[in-house]
Amino acid sequence: MINFEELKLDSLILKGVDKAGFERPSPIQEQAIGPLLKGQDVIGQAKTGTGKTAAYALPLLQAVDVKSRLVQALVLAPTRELAVQITNEIRRLGVYTGIKVVTIYGGQSINVQFEALNHGVHAVVGTPGRLIDHIKRGSLDLDSVKFVILDEADTMLDMGFIDDIEYILGRVPARRQTGLFSATMPSRIIELSRKFMKNPQKILIDSDEPSVETLDQYYAVVDPREKLHFLAGLLEREKPASAMIFCRTKYGAHRLAGELRARNYPAVPLHGNLSQHQRDHSMNTFRSGNVDILVATDVASRGIDIPQVECVVNYDVPTDPLIYFHRVGRTARAGKRGKSYILVTTDEYDDFTRVLHHTKAPIKPLRDSDKQFGFEARRNSGSYGGGYWATRPRNSFYRRGRIHR
Repeated sequence: MINFEELKLDSLILKGVDKAGFERPSPIQEQAIGPLLKGQDVIGQAKTGTGKTAAYALPLLQAVDVKSRLVQALVLAPTRELAVQITNEIRRLGVYTGIKVVTIYGGQSINVQFEALNHGVHAVVGTPGRLIDHIKRGSLDLDSVKFVILDEADTMLDMGFIDDIEYILGRVPARRQTGLFSATMPSRIIELSRKFMKNPQKILIDSDEPSVETLDQYYAVVDPREKLHFLAGLLEREKPASAMIFCRTKYGAHRLAGELRARNYPAVPLHGNLSQHQRDHSMNTFRSGNVDILVATDVASRGIDIPQVECVVNYDVPTDPLIYFHRVGRTARAGKRGKSYILVTTDEYDDFTRVLHHTKAPIKPLRDSDKQFGFEARRNSGSYGGGYWATRPRNSFYRRGRIHR
């Protein structure tokens, strides 16, 4: 295993790496930093919590000329929270370099962003919609950009940002370096890379597949009318120091957080209908440990670094099996143990069966009574069962309804 000094990073960047407490590169860092430093395009796949941000942030810092106040680096992220997190990481690692980074996203005053851009910045991290707004207003000039990163690219595609991504990349000089980082690698990612990247080096570490060694996964079949009562009993029995509970809809997440507070469980919501101030407050109070429970839609299932999560509860079964892996990837990080629970109602049997068929690690029945439903037999038989799945195209669950963020 190599160390950061062997990667030929600038001494001021290495000083920032040392201050940040990094000792040795993670696998994605070890394999991606070198090619990026050499100017190659890179596709990097690694599960969440493995250091993908630093894998491209360190080469970004080296690529930027801080003597010039032109925008030279651009990072696209799917959500406001992730954009802010990326900015903070770049600033932390580049603390001694003098780099100026600005975050651009909807929900923040555009005048604040105008002022930051007018003062001159080296790198911009933003969400696609607000970036396009600045491009069209003429407040963001991409003519000097030479380093572009798409972070959580699969999520951006799931959220319908493909046209926005193409618009933005179409306004960046063709002579640029492009990095694409993702936890999963669907075919649409490969198509995107063929269109916008030059002979990219593919670095495929692993996916968001849960690790059987560190994550204990359980399911429970529950009556929809008893779901809240069951959840309260689960929280009372397990008493997790920190828990993330995922719902399909914004309304459901907000309502559940309120119902848990009414039962004296300290919970805050996180979803797309909240103002940016409210979302920041929920994230900060959960990260700081002032509340134990974050009830969220899938806006928080990807990329957000919350290292202390002890357990994850899938209050609603996701329609897309990959979303399940993103959710449970919030726990059992950095070698620590974690638990996940998925509450299955009768109308979610097919969705849960699809989850079972996409995971190698076992999801065990929580109670003896859950064994009677035969989900383990369905998983091992290779059959998806009857009902919805048996009568519709294999990929039809993508059209059953978008994830509400």
